[in-house]
Amino acid sequence: MAVPASAPPAADAGNPNYLRIGSLRKEFDGFVAVDDVDLDIRQGEIFALLGGSGCGKSTLLRMLAGFEKPTAGQIALDGQDIGHLPAYQRPVNMMFQSYALFPHMSVYDNVAFGLRREGRAKAEVARVVDEMLTLVQMTRFGKRKPHQLSGGQQQRVALARSLAKGPKLLLLDEPMGALDKKLRSQMQLELVNIIERLGVTCVMVTHDQEEAMTMAHRIAVMDTGRIRQIGTPDEIYEQPNSRFTAGFIGSVNLIEGRIEDDEKDYVTIRSNALAHAIYIGHGISGFEGQEVAFALRPEKLAISKEEPEGQYNKAQGIVEDIAYFGSHSVYHVRLSGGQKLMANYLNSRRWASEQFTWNDQVWLSWGENAGVVLSS
Repeated sequence: MAVPASAPPAADAGNPNYLRIGSLRKEFDGFVAVDDVDLDIRQGEIFALLGGSGCGKSTLLRMLAGFEKPTAGQIALDGQDIGHLPAYQRPVNMMFQSYALFPHMSVYDNVAFGLRREGRAKAEVARVVDEMLTLVQMTRFGKRKPHQLSGGQQQRVALARSLAKGPKLLLLDEPMGALDKKLRSQMQLELVNIIERLGVTCVMVTHDQEEAMTMAHRIAVMDTGRIRQIGTPDEIYEQPNSRFTAGFIGSVNLIEGRIEDDEKDYVTIRSNALAHAIYIGHGISGFEGQEVAFALRPEKLAISKEEPEGQYNKAQGIVEDIAYFGSHSVYHVRLSGGQKLMANYLNSRRWASEQFTWNDQVWLSWGENAGVVLSS
C-alpha cells in the first residue's frame, strides 16, 4: 500500500483540546475492550481510529456517542463533561455504516427528522434541509425513498441528516463499508471536502488503512484496547514506533538483527538473514548488542539483475513469487539465508513486468536512510 501523494492538511485552527478523552476504560464481564485511553483531538480535525476487528475502536466510538457507558474515565467536548450524558443530550451525531435511513420516508423527511423532533419551526426546518441537500448535491432527489437511491446517494443523505442539527462532533462508523472499491475512493475525497467545508470535528472508525490515510488528518492505531501510535498518515507510515504498527500499516519487510556499531552519525545492524551488515546513515537511541528489527518498505527497495555499484546495502536472492498490480509489480525474493523480501517495481512502460520472472537471480538494494530501526 502506498501513502497518498497528498494527505489532508492538518487542522491547525481552533482549540487543540476540543475533544479530551482521559483514562477511558470499558469492561464487559471482566474483558477489557478499551484500556485506559488518553486522547486529545483538535477542533475541526478529522481523526481516524484504525485497527483490526476486536481492537476496541468501535467500543470507543460508541462511548463517545453515549451508546456505551464507560467503566472509568472522562470525556469532555468543548470544555463540557459529556461522559455522564445520555446520547440524546450530547451535541454529537453518528453516521452508521448501514446509514440507518428510514425506508418509508423521503430523502427530505429523513434529513428533517431530527430537526422536527426538536420542535424547530417549519420555516427553519425547510431552510436547513435545503442547505444540507444542496451541500451533498441531493436537492433534486428530495422526494425519493432510500431504496430508489444508489449506495453513494444513500451515504450523502445519511451525512446530510447527521449534519443537519449542527453537531459539535460527527462520528463515522466504517463510513465506506457498504460501497464498492471504485465508489469508495471517490466518496472518501467528497466526504472530506464536505466535512472540512463545514469545519465540523470528526472521529471516524475504520479497518481500511487506505481510507484512514486518505481521509484523516491524524490516525490512532489501536490494538487490544490500547492506542499503539498516533500521528499523521506519513508519520504512521514512514516512522512506525513498533513492529506491530509497521506490520499493520501497508506492507513491510522486517529484518531481525542486533546493533553491531552504535555511533553518533551511523549505525550498523548485523542480521543472520544478510551476508553484510545493514548500514544506517544516522544515529539512533540504542546500544551495541541490542536486539532490533529493521523495517523496510517494499517501494524503498531497488531490484536489478546486475550487482549495484557503489551501494553498501544490498542482497542477492531468487525471485520466488510475483504479484502484478498494473501500475506496479511486487517481487518476493528469497535470500540465501532464507529471509524473503518484497520489492516494488514500477511498471512505467508496457510489459515492464517481464523484465524479471520466476527463479531469476536478482539483486536488491536500498539507501542508508531507507528504513526504520525498531526496538519493540
